[in-house]
Amino acid sequence: MAKPAIKSLFYITHINNLPSMFQYGILSHRQVQALGVPFTPVYNAEIVANRERILTPDKKSLWEYANVYFQPRNPMLYKVLSEADKKDVVILGVKPQILDAKDAFISLGNAAHSLSSLVDVKTGLKDINGEYWRIINSDWWTTEDGSKRKIMAECLVPTGISPAEIHSVYVANSSVAEKIRPLLSGLPYPVEVVVEPHMFFQPRRHGAITDKLSWVDGDMFFSQMQTLTVSVNTVGVMGKGLASRAKYQFPDMYVVYQDVCKDKTLTMGKPYLYKREASLDEDLADEPFSLPNPNANKWFLLFATKNHWKEGSDFAGIEKGLQWLVDNYKIAGIQSIAMPALGCGLGGLDWKDMGPLMCKYLSKMSVQASIYLPQEQTIAPEFLTRAFLLGK
Repeated sequence: MAKPAIKSLFYITHINNLPSMFQYGILSHRQVQALGVPFTPVYNAEIVANRERILTPDKKSLWEYANVYFQPRNPMLYKVLSEADKKDVVILGVKPQILDAKDAFISLGNAAHSLSSLVDVKTGLKDINGEYWRIINSDWWTTEDGSKRKIMAECLVPTGISPAEIHSVYVANSSVAEKIRPLLSGLPYPVEVVVEPHMFFQPRRHGAITDKLSWVDGDMFFSQMQTLTVSVNTVGVMGKGLASRAKYQFPDMYVVYQDVCKDKTLTMGKPYLYKREASLDEDLADEPFSLPNPNANKWFLLFATKNHWKEGSDFAGIEKGLQWLVDNYKIAGIQSIAMPALGCGLGGLDWKDMGPLMCKYLSKMSVQASIYLPQEQTIAPEFLTRAFLLGK
């Protein structure tokens, strides 16, 4: 069976479970019980119990199947990482040949959700390689369009998956990698240890500029900062880039943005702070979410970098906006802030100009601030140094 798009499937687990998994494999919950295999859970009891009640087309409980995801960077992983110590969570990469397992199924979305169809593998692969592929490979999801459920599409394998089918262990950082490498050294088959912070919603890399200010190469919308900055124009159009993603991921913010453009509350040199009350963790994490992050109620700073979306970014206008931020962040209640490299994406400005400008102002603030590097530009190391960015 051709599987051109799928190079791996993934299983989320606790680091303590690795020895037993490389002995027995990835087992169904029922098989774990039958063999009496001790394990450290990463999923809460309510989720596990709910899956027992759901039946496949073969009239068997989901507990009879080992489940692996097509995309591990999903709402379930976000939930797990929010409720467990990040250094204890690992992701196993599994060979796609398990899709050939007899009596396997594909769930087109979270298998525990009533809207997710459970279908045979041949039927499921047509959808996974077709309409679901964009969702599965997306960096974000929403409840409104169903992507929060669909990105958690699963393959269900009866009884379990052999340890020989595990090809990699993905970890969030190098210290975890060093901890588990000795566990894998005696295996009769090769297993790679891969440090992949992005998979765990962590920055790919970061660097300190001052004790309060840093640069980050990563996804700003998963930042732990209280306030996230969205670069916009002043005519109320979010068509491309970071603003377009914000529009679809946070539709309530888009409504506010259009309103403040209409009444001229948002102008060049005067950003608008939207104090969003909805919890970002509840938007991103799989249900039920039981341990909310105290910083989950994100605020959005709508920062105009140009007047019209057809224009290039306005360097002088951006500087005025940064000065406004320095003058007003304490009064506004901003406790920490994440900001993209303003104007450096579709706006046409260069990091070599904007990096030092942003650092000039953000370094004056007494709260933690992060500048997220432009993904459209490759930044040479010499332009990320403290000396260059602070002009020292």
